[in-house]
Amino acid sequence: MFRKKLLLSILSIFTAVILTAQDETVIREYITNYKEMAIAEMQRTGVPASIKLAQGIHETSAGTSVLVLKSNNHFGLKCKTEWKGMSVKHTDDAPNECFRKYEKPEESYKDQSDYLKNQPRYASLFQLDPTDYKGWAFGLKRAGYATNPKYAPVLIKLIEDYNLNDYTLIALGKIKESDIAKTAIKEEKKDVVVQTTFIQTGSAQPEKKEEIVPAVPVVHEAPKPQYPSGEFKINETKVIFVTKGTSYLSIAQQYNIPLARIFEFNDMKQAEAAEKDQLIYLMRKRKTGANEFHVVQPGETLYDIAQTESIRIESLLEYNDLSLTDKPALGEKLNLFTKAVTKPRLALNDNFNLSVAKINPNQVTAIMNSSATEHVVAPKETIYAIARRYNVKIEDIVKWNNLPGYDLKNGQQLKIYK
Repeated sequence: MFRKKLLLSILSIFTAVILTAQDETVIREYITNYKEMAIAEMQRTGVPASIKLAQGIHETSAGTSVLVLKSNNHFGLKCKTEWKGMSVKHTDDAPNECFRKYEKPEESYKDQSDYLKNQPRYASLFQLDPTDYKGWAFGLKRAGYATNPKYAPVLIKLIEDYNLNDYTLIALGKIKESDIAKTAIKEEKKDVVVQTTFIQTGSAQPEKKEEIVPAVPVVHEAPKPQYPSGEFKINETKVIFVTKGTSYLSIAQQYNIPLARIFEFNDMKQAEAAEKDQLIYLMRKRKTGANEFHVVQPGETLYDIAQTESIRIESLLEYNDLSLTDKPALGEKLNLFTKAVTKPRLALNDNFNLSVAKINPNQVTAIMNSSATEHVVAPKETIYAIARRYNVKIEDIVKWNNLPGYDLKNGQQLKIYK
């Protein structure tokens, strides 16, 4: 009798382990299938990818629920009065309720993003830092998205158990998917070893097995980022994304920042409006990037990279031994955190260098012998802003004034030759 009970207990534990393993496999499969949609929707509307995936996993039992199988409805959205599309009947809080039906999962992902974005009761969520998944989870519950009193803790646990916040960081451009691939592989191997050990040996000592070496991931050109509307953060720095023609004065007034600071924070010359769609920082960028490197993409300038990575242009130049007129070659890795060992390769078609080569040496001497303009460094003024103001090169300011680097002090006097 005792043996029979012991055997039943062992079988119960064995079954629980198998079911847990199956659940984890299904969840990881869901993440693999829908992570790109979550990232794309975050870049389009600002709904954090971590929240999107956690909601999808919870609402659909990781893609296995009856409702999702017959409707492609990944977020449990009911018809409501405004819905004009297809629908299905499904018993949830009440028998035979009307739920939205979609032809493809992508439609469900987009519809739920638009639903959150357009409902006033969720507006405050979009003021949160997108990495604040706890704030989003509890905010959704407070706004009445779900009736389950444990809805927020369920989402938070899924996000933390499966590192879903990584996909939010990917959408923000702070990390790349290749950065988390090794961690994911290690976790999968760890799970397999635990299950195999229990089933085959019943002991705590894992069997030794041959490890399969994963293939090296192929690095593709980074997609053009899609930024959320309103204020958000890159590298812990407040920023907004504006479209061509946006008035800089309107930005300054909306965010209560002196207009001169807008130009200074973004290393720009004074202008009335944005000449292109671009990032505009509302505070000074940092001296180091959030990532260790930046891989140069087609058409990128050093200014573009400094804006994308939220790093001061003078720091970017100093770390990589570059001048503002240099154009790094496509695919080169630029350091964002420490001094590079070697200078990156430059693009061959450097028109600026060709034009400089045509200048007569006597002209250079004449310039240097001309009278200099005295410039007094204002509080928080950067060497890049000064170079832009006088239309000169940063490295020339350094040479003219025998500066040890790019850092300046308030009240420091500089000589500028025109």
